[in-house]
Amino acid sequence: MPTSRAPAATAPTPLSATDYLKQVLTARVYDVAIESDLESARTLSRRLHNRIYLKREDQQPVFSFKLRGAYNKMAHLSPEQLKAGVICASAGNHAQGVALAAHKLSSRAVIVMPTTTPQVKVDAVKALGGEVVLAGDSYSDAYGHAVQLQAEQGLTFIHPFDDPLVIAGQGTIGMEILRQHQGPLAAVFLAIGGGGLISGVGAYIKAVRPDVKVIGVQMADSSAMAQSVAQGQRVTLTDVGLFADGTAVKQVGEETFRVATEVVDEFVTVDTDAVCAAIKDVFIDTRSIVEPSGAMAVAAVKQYVATHKTKGESYVAVLSGANMNFDRLRFVAERAEVGEEREALFAVTIPEERGSFRRFLEVIGSLPGGQRNVTEFNYRISDAAQAHVFVGLTTAGKGESPRIAAAFQKAGFATVDLTHNDLAKEHVRYMVGGHSPLALDERLLRFVFPERPGALMKFLSLMRPSWNISLFNYRHEGADYGHILVGLQVPACDDAAFQRFLQELGYPWAEETDNPAYRLFLQR
Repeated sequence: MPTSRAPAATAPTPLSATDYLKQVLTARVYDVAIESDLESARTLSRRLHNRIYLKREDQQPVFSFKLRGAYNKMAHLSPEQLKAGVICASAGNHAQGVALAAHKLSSRAVIVMPTTTPQVKVDAVKALGGEVVLAGDSYSDAYGHAVQLQAEQGLTFIHPFDDPLVIAGQGTIGMEILRQHQGPLAAVFLAIGGGGLISGVGAYIKAVRPDVKVIGVQMADSSAMAQSVAQGQRVTLTDVGLFADGTAVKQVGEETFRVATEVVDEFVTVDTDAVCAAIKDVFIDTRSIVEPSGAMAVAAVKQYVATHKTKGESYVAVLSGANMNFDRLRFVAERAEVGEEREALFAVTIPEERGSFRRFLEVIGSLPGGQRNVTEFNYRISDAAQAHVFVGLTTAGKGESPRIAAAFQKAGFATVDLTHNDLAKEHVRYMVGGHSPLALDERLLRFVFPERPGALMKFLSLMRPSWNISLFNYRHEGADYGHILVGLQVPACDDAAFQRFLQELGYPWAEETDNPAYRLFLQR
């Protein structure tokens, strides 16, 4: 039986900067990898007043940089080791790299993945011939199970980051960046999970262009490397956030910690909303959708520019992967506007009396800063004296929500700014509603409103003054028409007038008063 490498194998003696430079220059990656584009992000560059370049590792055959290191490692194995097979633990992208490399090298590949891995990555590994084993909630949990299987089956462990050959394979990205951009370059931004990417790229850049800053990017809830460097020793996180699953690592590697300590100039931590906004930025400039980990570097560039007030500098953000779970797109789209603060959220209290809804809309129309669109409006009658409205408005940029809240207060509407309230953004916005004993004679209708100024005001103007809105639900979906759910208190004796109102309004509608979902969850 062939002798297998230890799971966390590193060189007996730490590699020097010169050693890593040689390893990168001689790395075997281009049997499977391509030299990805270094693309100018024109729209983002104009907005940030700096030159932003995107290193498009999402273009790789497995939509991630990870195949570079995996193949470089496996290309150095003996024929006996390849015949016996390899094993790895991965949240998905390294897994696909190992599976593709194994297919290329005619080797068996066992892939241990966390149970939280997006299905798109699991299916991709299987399609490449990998044998998938799901274990644990994070990379660290999957790693422990992989170590056990490796020992039992005599497989060679292909570490996703803590191996010099893997690190060197990832370092070829740095070699390409400096070849593709030979002019002034202020900094390169790289997402960090276990640290293989930043160690390899950082080692090469510091050996060739030490003037270029290497900036590591981590999620605020998964910042193992930043904390380790700050404390001078590797730390183990109790829990990690799973939104950016590709970087959800509880403990960084020994070798990557050593190298990163030497080559990383600065760390930037970003949050979920910022990453969602960055995914949108990448889409606007490339028409491609990257995964959360793939957009972290772009989020960090924006944060860095805002913090340091830079202008006219050149930055590279490495788009590390694009294995996005389709089901996440709705969440990303909703949080992107809040992350960029292009949307502000408020809880506004208005009098529960006729005409107050219209007066509130008039206040919105007169807000300072120009025309604002209503992105969300949720209301359910619950009190005879006051109405609590959850409202979203477009903004021109960051910092406007306090001014809008102050304008509402000045107009006599008690207001709470919810723009940075996670509970409101994640849950409460979907929960406004429920049974109401005050909703007498209520009729429930779905309308299709044209997304243009005055559409809602036309609706209010044509309503009889004696009718009352008891429920209103609207969320802007980016289309030319908006879907609105409205509860109207209309006495049965007004039925003929109500039909004339619907006809004159001219908006497509459907009555849902007899819908069982309404009866169960909304009707008194």
